[in-house]
Amino acid sequence: MNTSVRIPQGDDTMKVELTVKEMMALAGIKFNNNHGVGTSAKKKLQEALEHHYHIEDSRPLN
Repeated sequence: MNTSVRIPQGDDTMKVELTVKEMMALAGIKFNNNHGVGTSAKKKLQEALEHHYHIEDSRPLN
């Protein structure tokens, strides 16, 4: 069974501006005193994808 997934323009590049702390949170570093850092970074990525693909009604990425 072939389970490959194809994403149109999947190799295109995008630019998303993140703070160093946001990048560290996405890399798996825990910020015990500030749980919003990772949430902020994920929100920025979600918004960039929505803007790039012109998604109107979307649900959050998991």
